[in-house]
This record gives sequence, C-alpha cells and structure tokens, in this order.
Amino acid sequence: MSLASPTSLAAIPSPSNAVWQLGPIPIRAYALCIIAGIVVACWVTERRLRQRGAAPGVVLDIAVWAVPAGIIGARIYHVITSPEQYFGTGGEPIKVFFIHEGGLGIWGAVAGGAVGAWIAARQLGIPLTVVADALAPGLPLAQAIGRLGNWFNNELYGGRTDLPWGLEIHRMDGGQALRDEAGQPILEEGLYHPTFAYELLWNVGVAAMVYFLDRKLRLGRGRAFALYVMGYTAGRFWIEMMRTDEANTILGVRVNVWTAALVFLGALIYFLRVRGPREYLIPVGLPSVAAPPAGSDVSQVDLSAKGATTEPAVPEGYRVVGEEQFAHWRRTGEAPPEAAAPVDAGSESAPDRPAGEASAPDQSDMDDVVTPSKRADEASVLDRPAGEAATAARPQGEPSGGSAGGPAGLAGERPGSVGGPTDGEETGSASDSPAESTAGESAAARPADRDS
Repeated sequence: MSLASPTSLAAIPSPSNAVWQLGPIPIRAYALCIIAGIVVACWVTERRLRQRGAAPGVVLDIAVWAVPAGIIGARIYHVITSPEQYFGTGGEPIKVFFIHEGGLGIWGAVAGGAVGAWIAARQLGIPLTVVADALAPGLPLAQAIGRLGNWFNNELYGGRTDLPWGLEIHRMDGGQALRDEAGQPILEEGLYHPTFAYELLWNVGVAAMVYFLDRKLRLGRGRAFALYVMGYTAGRFWIEMMRTDEANTILGVRVNVWTAALVFLGALIYFLRVRGPREYLIPVGLPSVAAPPAGSDVSQVDLSAKGATTEPAVPEGYRVVGEEQFAHWRRTGEAPPEAAAPVDAGSESAPDRPAGEASAPDQSDMDDVVTPSKRADEASVLDRPAGEAATAARPQGEPSGGSAGGPAGLAGERPGSVGGPTDGEETGSASDSPAESTAGESAAARPADRDS
C-alpha cells in the first residue's frame, strides 16, 4: 500500500466509495451531485424569473427541455474531444452511453441546454435573454456542486504538491477503491492539486460576482449571462492547465484551454456590444382582477370567481416591458398601453381623459348619438317637396336660425359641426338639387351624425 507523503502535516482525503447499492439499484455519488446542482440552479432561476414577472413554476417548463438537452450536449462534446476512449483500437463504443462513469463537458452542456431553453422559451413566449440572465448566478452554483462528484470519483486532479491542502487519490475501479491484502484502500503515492476544488471555489465566486454586479448595474439583454461566461472561462483557463489527466491537445495545449479562450472572447464581445435595460415580463391572456377603489364598500367586490378553479392561471404569453412599467403594473395591475396611434390635432382622444371618465359620455356626446327616430326624421325631411322641407325641419313658429337653447344651438357650440360635410350619407349629396340643398342646410342645423 502506498501512503501519502510522510512530510505532509495535512491533506484532503478522498472518498474510497463512489457507489452505494440499494438492492439491485446502484446509487452513484456523481449522479447525486449533478441532480443536486440542477435543483439549485432551478431554484435560483425560478426566484429570479418570478422577480421579473414570470408565472410560478415556469422554470419547470424550461427544465424539461433544457436539462435533457444539456446532458446530451455535454456527452456529445466529451465524446468528440476524446474519441479514442470509445472508437478505434481498444475503444468500446457502447460506453458512449455510460454517463454514470463520468465524461460530461460543460461546453456541450451549456450549448445543448441553450438549445433546449430556446425551444421552451419560444413555447412560453419569453425571450431567451430573460431566461439566460435569470440563470446566470445559478449555473455556476450548479457547476460547483457537480464538481463534488469528481471528488467522489477521485478524478480531475492536478500535479504533485506538498501544500497543506494536497489531495489524496485512491486507485479506483468501478466506483470502489482497490484494497490491499489487509483490506485498506490503496492510495496513489504523494499528494495532488485538488483542481476540482479550485474550480468549485472559483464557481462560487463567479456566482457571487454575477449576483452583485447584476443587482448594481441592472444588466439586461443577456449581459448577466455573458458576465458569467467570462468569469467561468477565465478561471477554467488556468485551472485546466494544472490538470494532468489525459486529454487531446492542439499545438501542445489542451483542447479545453483553447475552448475557454475562444468562448471568453465571444462573451466579451457580446458584453461590450450589446446594450439595453433589464427586461421584465407582463403576462398576456390572464383574467384581470381589479382592486376595489379606496373607500368603497367591500360588498361591491365579486368574490364568486375566487376558488372557482384550483388550477393556476397560465398566461398565453408575455409582453416585454421596462422596469418602470413593470413596477407600475405590480402596484396597480394596469398593463402599460401599446404604442399609441397618431391623433389628429384638435381631436380628443380617450387616453387624454382621466381613467374614470374615459367611457362616460358628456351631454354633447349624448346629443350626437344616432337613433332610429333621428334617421326616420331625416328621411322624411328629404322626401318632402322643397317648399316644405325647411318648415318641417323645425317646430312651428320657431325662427329659421333655431333657438339658442335648441339642438341648433348645441351644434353651433361644437367645433366642426357646421360649415362642412358630416359623416352622414344624407348630407353628402346636399348640393345635388335646390330642394336637397335646403334640406342639407336644415340637417346641418342639427347635431352631426357619427359613425357607429
């Protein structure tokens, strides 16, 4: 049996067992660490998405796509960059599917997970950048927890060291440490750099950095995720060069070192070029529940809808808004209006009125309402001879100009009611004949019809 260096006063021990049997079912520490990391990432992402306006539980709809796609992508990357383990002389192609033995590349996990998250985000109506920014602090925490699986497997360590935190490494086979004749686990000679622990601590620091900078700078448009990518790849660059496990190289440098450098540059370019405020979500298609006005009788509130269904309401989609608009919606429940259409000068638009008066017509509006009796009166006036049209259009004995308090007076007070063609079809042909001209003048003395 080979023991740790006797000159070392301290060392980090490694587990001698990475698999436990539950009857015929093997429980692997590596898988448990991966699952625990996924749970933590989902919890963080759920909280951050809720703070940005997403419906409860939306992260589960995303994880259903992102997690399997991420695992597949991670395995594909590992197989592509280490094909000799599975193909060619001495390779075992069936082991491509033995994920429990390790071999997941984070680069493929992020790429595959992004594809799955994109599919889910499109179905939910959420921009992918919103999902990515919400995930940014949780993903490095998940990676940190996942690195504990490498500790159980006694893998991903660096070169020899005599530092107090040197790592003991067992000779492993099938998730169990090999044992000597006395039944003691066999250790590799000396102590090694715990590169998995370096990356674990680095990832926790990246998560904290992203969280606090995002909180201070209000990052949006995927820039928080780009900040995570830059932070992670900067650490992976130097940690990867410390590792001594077998890996393919390009120009004498490990493939993952090149990958880290290229991904860092891509994230840096994105972070510097993309600008924009943080994005928030307002659900679309949910029934709006208006709060009772201040001082109103609580009996006016309809409680019959409450409890009508136990299923949570699912929005049809989301609108992307700014921070101020989102805060206003959270306070009042009123969604901001869509882009307003241009309004003619001198005309009154509903948004210019107070909210409580937008639908309440004034007296002049009531005078302009087109009714069947008004249509009948106009038709009878136009059908009479020219000499009778003007007399029939007003009460007997009334001056031709109309009284100040009559309908003609009301019409005269409204700008644009007299002196030009109105919306009604009858006045559109008033100049065709003398009789119709007289009828048109009488009709102009009444309130103008509006399109209904």
